[in-house]
Amino acid sequence: MAGGAAGLALVGSPAFAARPSLPSKRPALADRNFTSRSVEREIARVSARIGDPKLRWMFGNCYPNTLDTTVRMSTIDGAPDAFVITGDIPCLWLRDSSAQVRPYLHLAAQDPALRTLFRGLIARQARSILIDPYANAFMQDPAARTNLSWALHDQTEMKPGVAERKWEIDSLCYPMRLAHGYWQATRDPAPFDARWAAAARLSIATYREQQRKDGRGPYRFLRASTRNIETMPLEGWGNPARANGLIQSGFRPSDDACQYPYLIPANLFAVTTLRELAVVASEAAHDTALATEATALATEVEAALVAHGRMRLRDGREVWAYEVDGFGNAIFMDDANVPSLSALAYMGCVAPTDPLWRRTADAAWSDANPYFFKGAKAEGIGGPHVGLGQVWPMSLIIRALSASDDATIRACLRMIRDTDADTGFIHEAVDQDDPAKFTRSWFAWANGLFGELIVHLAATRPSLLAASL
Repeated sequence: MAGGAAGLALVGSPAFAARPSLPSKRPALADRNFTSRSVEREIARVSARIGDPKLRWMFGNCYPNTLDTTVRMSTIDGAPDAFVITGDIPCLWLRDSSAQVRPYLHLAAQDPALRTLFRGLIARQARSILIDPYANAFMQDPAARTNLSWALHDQTEMKPGVAERKWEIDSLCYPMRLAHGYWQATRDPAPFDARWAAAARLSIATYREQQRKDGRGPYRFLRASTRNIETMPLEGWGNPARANGLIQSGFRPSDDACQYPYLIPANLFAVTTLRELAVVASEAAHDTALATEATALATEVEAALVAHGRMRLRDGREVWAYEVDGFGNAIFMDDANVPSLSALAYMGCVAPTDPLWRRTADAAWSDANPYFFKGAKAEGIGGPHVGLGQVWPMSLIIRALSASDDATIRACLRMIRDTDADTGFIHEAVDQDDPAKFTRSWFAWANGLFGELIVHLAATRPSLLAASL
C-alpha cells in the first residue's frame, strides 16, 4: 500500500460520512489499494465546503475511488510501476488511467506517495505504447494474452500485453496530457527518460502513419459482433477518406467505431497535447528534436482542422463537425466520452468564450444532436455505446466544468446527485426516465471526474458549492 496507513486513522473515515443514512462507501482503511495523506486532507477540506449533504457524501465516496480501488503498485527494475484499472474491467486503458489520476495532480508537489504513483503510471504507459501504439487497453502482465471475452477473436495484430486493440487518437493524447500535467505540477524530471521519449516518438510516428498520405497504413480491425459499432467497415480498414492532413481514427473514445475516419474533437485534442508534449520534451527531457517534431505535427493538423473541420447546421450556424471524411461529407453529433465537442474548452483546445465552440456546445446540448436525450429524470448527452435514451452523467459533469453561469452548474449538480440510484457513485449511463436503470456500478473515470468538478467548484465558486441545491 503506497503512502502507508500510519497517521490516516483520523481522516480515513471522515466525520461528514458518519450519518447513519449516508454511510461511507469506501473500503476499510486496511483494504484500500493506495493511500495518500494529502488526498485525505483534501477530502476533509473540500467536504467542509459542500452544503448539500448527499453531494458531500458522494464526493467522499467518489474522489478517492481510483486510489482506493484501482491502483496496483509494484516495482520494475527498482523503479515504481503503477497499473491503474478502469474499475469493473481489470485492464489499463491509456485514456481512463490518465483521467482517473488527474484530480490528484494539484497535490503531487507536496506528496511523495502521489509522485511515486505518477512516476509509475507514466512509466507503465510508456512501456505499453512501446508494446503497441495502436492498442487502447493493456494487461498487467506484458507477456499475457488478452482475457477480455469480447477481444479473444479479433482480427487484428494482437500482441502479448494488449487487452484490446482499438485504434483511438485520444489513447496517445492522454499520456501526453498526463506528462504535461505532472511536469507543470511538480517540475520533477524523473519520469522523462529515454523510454518515455521513445514512446513519445512512436506516438508521433503513429499519428503520421494514420494521416494516410501514402496508403492506408498497417492498422485494420475486425470483430465478429451483432453490433456494428464494434467493428470497422470495409474489411477492417474503415470507411473511405481523402488525405488532407488530419489524423484518421478507427474508434471514438467511447470505443465505438467511427462513421467517418476524421474524428474532429480527437484531432483538436491531438493538436493541444502535441504542443504540451513539446513543452515537456524541451523543458524536462531537454530533447529539442522531439519538441520540434511534436510542434510541426500540431501545426499541420491545426491547419487541416481550420480547412476541413467545420460544417453548417440546417439553420446555417457554423459549428465544429464531429466527423468528416475529406470528401466534403460531415456529421454533427456529440458523444459523452471525452474528447468530445462539448468538452473542447475543458480540454484546453479552445477558449471558453470562443464563439465557434459556444455555438457547437449549444447545438450539442439540443435536438440538433441525435444523442442528446431529455426524459423525466435526466437530460444530457449519451451515445451509441449504450443506446438511445441513456444519459451519461459524464456529460453533465463536463457541462458543469465548462459553464459560466451558476444556474447551469446548479442544475447539473442536482441531476448528478439525483441520478446515482442512491449508490453514492457516478455511473456510465442512466436511463433518462428511471435512474435506477444504469450501467457500470464501478466506473472510476466518472467518479474521479465528479471529484474533479467538486474540487474545482470549491476553488472557483465556493458560495455556490456551500449553498443548498
